[in-house]
This record gives sequence, C-alpha cells and structure tokens, in this order.
Amino acid sequence: MQRMYFTEEHRLFRGSLRDFLAKEVSPNIDKWEADGSIEPFIWKKFGEMGYFGLAIDEAYGGLGLDLFYTVIFLEELQRVNSGGFAAAMWAHAYLAMVHLNKNASHGQKEAYLIPSVNGEKIGCLGITEPFGGSDVAGLRTTAVKDGDTYIINGSKTFITNGVNGDYCILAAKTDPAAGSKGISLFIMDLDSEGISANKLDKLGWRASDTAELAFDNVKVPASNLMGVEGSGFALIMEAFALERLVMGINAHARAEYALEYAMQYMSERETFGKPINQYQALRHRLVDGYANMDLCKQYNYGVAYRMDKGEYVVKEATISKLKSTEMADKVIYDCLQFLGGYGYIEDYPMARMFRDSRLGPIGGGTSEILKEIIAKIIIDKKEYRMPKG
Repeated sequence: MQRMYFTEEHRLFRGSLRDFLAKEVSPNIDKWEADGSIEPFIWKKFGEMGYFGLAIDEAYGGLGLDLFYTVIFLEELQRVNSGGFAAAMWAHAYLAMVHLNKNASHGQKEAYLIPSVNGEKIGCLGITEPFGGSDVAGLRTTAVKDGDTYIINGSKTFITNGVNGDYCILAAKTDPAAGSKGISLFIMDLDSEGISANKLDKLGWRASDTAELAFDNVKVPASNLMGVEGSGFALIMEAFALERLVMGINAHARAEYALEYAMQYMSERETFGKPINQYQALRHRLVDGYANMDLCKQYNYGVAYRMDKGEYVVKEATISKLKSTEMADKVIYDCLQFLGGYGYIEDYPMARMFRDSRLGPIGGGTSEILKEIIAKIIIDKKEYRMPKG
C-alpha cells in the first residue's frame, strides 16, 4: 500500500531524517522537556538541512517537494517522543510558514519566509483567543488603521512558539461590524512595543513554549497586512484543512510508535513462565489498536494524496483529525496498560506519550467542534469552496 505514495527518494529521505533526529534531537529531548524550552541551535540545524523548506517555493529558498515529504517529516518527528518538540517544528513550518508561502507579498516573503526556511526566524499563528477558539468569526482582537500603521489591541492564547518566536501571523478585526468579512491577517514582530507574553504551564507538550499574548496599542506597519483587508477569514479557513491533516498524521504516527514500543516490551516481559504477548486478552486488545491505527494511517495517506493534487479536502481532513486523534488517545491508553506499573513511571516513554497524546482531541479544534463541522457538511449540505485567487 505504501508504494502507492512513497518512492525510493521518499525512503532515502526518511532514513536520512531519522538519522538526523537520532543524532541531533533525541539526546536533548529529556533536557528540553525538563527545561520547558528548546535550545536555539536546533532551529538553525533544521534550516541548514532544508527541513523547513520542504513545501516552500524554490524561489524563496525552499525545495518545492510533494506533500509526502511533509508526511514523512511529521511521522518521524513523532518518534522522538516529544509532542512539544514536534509541535514547535510543525507549528513553525505548517501553520506560520504556510501562510507566508501562499499569501504573503514578495517583500514579505523576502523579509520573513526566507529567514524562516533557514531557521533564522521562528513563526507562530495567532488565531485562538481566551474568549473563544474555533469561533474564528467571533474574535475580538482589533486592528485600526492609523496612517501607515495599524494599531493592534486584544489577546491570543494557546499560541505555540508564542514566547520564543520572532513573528506571529495574526488574525484581527479591521471592521468589527462586518463579522467574518471584517477579519484581516497581519505579520506581527513579537519584539514590538506593547506585546506581553505569558508562558502557559501545560499537562503535556512540555518542551514547547505555549503562550498567552496580550497586545496594548501595538503598532504594525501597514505593509505587513497580508493580502487585502477583510480577506483573513477565507485564508484561515483554507489553511485549517492542512492543519487538521497534520494533526491526523501526527496521531497515527504517535500511535504506531506506541504500538511498536509496547510490542517489544510485551515480547520481553514474562509472567508465569511465558511472555505477556502470548495472553489472548492482551494480544486481541493490541490487534484492535493496530487495526484502528492502520485504518487511520491509510485514510490519512489518501487525504494527503488528494490534497497534493490540489483538491479542497475540508471534510476529509476534518475526519482525519477527529478519528485519528481519538484513536491515538485510546491506543496509547491501552499501551500504557500493557506496561503495567512501568507504564506509569516517567523513566519509560509511555507516560510522556500518554500526556502528550491527550491534546490531540482538543487542540486545533475539539472533537465536538469537528463533529459539528462534519454534520453541517453531510447533514445540512453546507459547501466549502476553495477561496478565489
């Protein structure tokens, strides 16, 4: 089945990436988890290897590769067993940089996208607010035009890379009376006067910095408006499909890694004179988890294939995120149980994986919100169309 999607070049890329992560990332993960932050050197190394430029136009320093290189990038990041580290990397590359690559002007790309590809600038995406997450149309942050600047007031929360990042792709209301048609996107430098960042203390994803940002009369140059005023909502909705697929792929990869670890442990752990992988109750439970993982994995590959061909797969990507994250949460719950008491010990990888995986059905749109989106599509016959231009 994988040969339908992955070439020999893909296989070689996976091997080189896995070697890079084993050498440069895995030895540092425990320290970054304990410190709650990622050392700056690794961003530059990712940039030097071209990992931030996989999906970026070659004109701006990227490689312009197909989406299955991104799939491999996401899958291999899950194997270092730090949801926080993985999130920091993909939030930069597939939340912030995607908007720059698709929607920024030439000047904006030269100022922000090229340094982002090189790992010299770190980006984040600022949409979610303390008063509401998935209700993008109801956001309260405002941007008021004042000569050749916009004055930003408001707040954002749950922003990955919001503390240590260099810039934020920010959604704000330029016309509060116009609802979703009054939302615009800006590139905001995070060292601007009037920005305060509060680092949030999380259950999991410990290595990543997740911020609550507050804006008090922050000046953003008018040249940092992305596109035209009022186009922000359509741009955000288009990007959501990729974000949800990214989280779906993360989830199946996380579950697959957990199952591999559990199977190895069960083959070595003995009770009553035989390895525990010979007990039918455990074997069948593991098979259920593996089957559900593989179903999600193959579905996600199919969605990635269609997205790579230019299809607008809003429904499919939403299903990917919904089912894959819930599957991973259950699979990892069971894998921790297979380890017995050792699953509850931090010296073993399952405890961290269990905490990190719990964010899956919450972040990027809760399962409840996603079900309502899918219901609108399949029951109410709501149509989502590719934004024009």
